Amino acid sequence: MIFIVAIIVAIGGIIASINMKKTGRNQEASVSLAVGVIAAGVAIFNLFTVIPAGNVGVVDFLGNVSDNTLKAGVNLVNPMARIEKFSIKTQEIKEVMSVPSKEGLSVQLEISLMYKLTPDKANEVYKRIGSNYREIILIPQFRSVVRGVTARYEAKALYTASREKLAGEIITDLNGLVGPRGITIEEAPLREIVLPPGLTRSIEEKLQAEQESQRMEFVLRKETQEAERKRIEAKGIKDFQTIVSEGINDQLLRWKGIEATEKLAASQNSKVVVIGAGKDGLPLILGNN
Repeated sequence: MIFIVAIIVAIGGIIASINMKKTGRNQEASVSLAVGVIAAGVAIFNLFTVIPAGNVGVVDFLGNVSDNTLKAGVNLVNPMARIEKFSIKTQEIKEVMSVPSKEGLSVQLEISLMYKLTPDKANEVYKRIGSNYREIILIPQFRSVVRGVTARYEAKALYTASREKLAGEIITDLNGLVGPRGITIEEAPLREIVLPPGLTRSIEEKLQAEQESQRMEFVLRKETQEAERKRIEAKGIKDFQTIVSEGINDQLLRWKGIEATEKLAASQNSKVVVIGAGKDGLPLILGNN
């Protein structure tokens, strides 16, 4: 509409300026020409549109939506068309909702949803859903999927390590519903889960008991390993003693006695040697020092 008005004003101003010059009204002609030039500038400006970074533009000309979306930057467009801008940045939805568990308990859940619009499908979203697609399709589907997924899990699982698995199922199920419509789900982090007070206490006590049981299993396993180590050590000592005792006999002892006698006799210390006085006929040596 602005484009048409600007064109009319520009043409009118230029024509008026020419007519005024013919009648000698030069000052008024200059004013009319200036108005015409400004209007022409406005008309030319309306031939272009600027799409901000992180956005795409959908061209709607009298209800006919173009199959091509406008990229970020300056674009030449039909000045009669309406440009609908859609953000393709990652956006967040925060929800606090009461959801059911597998046992039928009501759990308070605080969850976020990270999503973005698929750039190439912005025109389809505009034609089939509209610019408020978030309120029309995404939020209702998000709430429905979250309740459906939590109903598969017991309250304990929601409170403990299965939260990551639960978030993954929410992303998968929701992508299956809204993905074909041009919405991509990136993350669904669970920020807080609030269970009924009595249930929370019982879960914490059970977890504590499980941790204590695991600690005792560790202690028992360690003691068992220590007992096995000592058994192996004792067996090694016994085997050594058996080998040593089997290797000692009368001949060995007699030979060692002869060696000792020879060494003692060869020493410089004064001594008395009694031949045959010792046990088994070995010399008996009596030293003075």
